[in-house]
Amino acid sequence: MSIVLQAEHINKYFHQPEPFQVLKSVSFTVQRGEFLSLVGKSGSGKSTLLYVLSTMDTDYEGTLEINGKKLTGCTKNELSDFRNAHIGFVFQFHYLLPEFTCLQNVMLPGLKLGKYTRKETEERAYERLKMLDVAEQALKPAYKLSGGQQQRVAIARALINDPTIIMGDEPTGNLDTKNSQNVFEIFDALTHAEGQTIIAVTHDEEFARKTDRIIELSDGRILSAE
Repeated sequence: MSIVLQAEHINKYFHQPEPFQVLKSVSFTVQRGEFLSLVGKSGSGKSTLLYVLSTMDTDYEGTLEINGKKLTGCTKNELSDFRNAHIGFVFQFHYLLPEFTCLQNVMLPGLKLGKYTRKETEERAYERLKMLDVAEQALKPAYKLSGGQQQRVAIARALINDPTIIMGDEPTGNLDTKNSQNVFEIFDALTHAEGQTIIAVTHDEEFARKTDRIIELSDGRILSAE
């Protein structure tokens, strides 16, 4: 296995309403094909850390490297291009465009990347929907799907560009127990059958317990990395 993400001495401050250090010298590595969960109480810094790792928050001290590329100090345009090519996102809320079909929603990041023709991107989107068992919903508007189906479509969208890492922010936080288990099984299969790397912030103890490794944060520091 090879290292796919390396964070070194990440410090992060909030300045309003008064200066506060939310991340304190956080350092760790993630192996390619690893399914990692970030846990901790509210306010521990786990979601803040995820946004730093995702390159969406650049106001930090320390260094971040993903897939062999140092991202600290890159321009916003460089980071935007890198994110689209290398990072897939799954959030607590699916953030699908409700009037667009499921197929169109999945295609969007692929069309933005521009690596494939529109026809090829459509075929790739169908493949991802089929992988997630929602291909029969492809031409339905996203708002007509159940919550569990919408999250599957969101995962398909995250996979369209064959990302280096999928990052999840409470990906089961809006789902019932059955659909939470379904999402875990999808992620588990992606890592162990497809070699996908996944980092997920979660409050769900059962979800975290079944992942390959748990990093627990407390007061902005890594408390343990099982």
